[in-house]
Amino acid sequence: MASLTETNLQNRFWTYALWLALFTIFYNLAEGLISIFFGYSDEALTLFGFGIDSFIEVMSGIGILAMVLRIRQNPETSRTQFEKTALRITGTSFYLLVVGLAITAIYNIFTSHKPTTTLPGLIISLISIAMMWALVIGKRKVGRALNSQPILSDANCTMVCIYISVVLMASSLIYQFTSFGFVDSLGALGLIWFSYSEGREAFEKAAGMED
Repeated sequence: MASLTETNLQNRFWTYALWLALFTIFYNLAEGLISIFFGYSDEALTLFGFGIDSFIEVMSGIGILAMVLRIRQNPETSRTQFEKTALRITGTSFYLLVVGLAITAIYNIFTSHKPTTTLPGLIISLISIAMMWALVIGKRKVGRALNSQPILSDANCTMVCIYISVVLMASSLIYQFTSFGFVDSLGALGLIWFSYSEGREAFEKAAGMED
């Protein structure tokens, strides 16, 4: 009976993981398209870059979705090979994020681009912080319950989105009151290091897994 109850509980958490991955994909697709639209029309480079970053989160979400579906379809097969693939996808997402942040920061510095305070940017960043924080809590809870490193790494990827949202909001507001135009680029440098570290850790975890 205990074994059956434990199996049912595991299946329930895999279902949660499935829905979290689907929500991550569709929410970030919508957020990315909206951010790119307003970033382009308002000439707000930070908001435009934020939209691009949303698609990187989509990539990580797709990796987790594929892993969950394959584990559910092959319950008797070792899940290690599926988790390795998901970790590598998430790690690649982090590295792509590093490239995107670096390009944005370098462009901002060399063109002396100043962040602009736009109502869409503020609204999007506030909504994103709330939604991403709920996702992080959900992913960490499910990741720990299933002892799944890929889901926990994906939660860290979502956490980066929260940091980027804070940078997006703070850079606009700080510039509005101080006219200091490089605050978003400085924030991006911190995000680059964090993203690189998380990406490297994801690949190291994948390499350390036993088949």
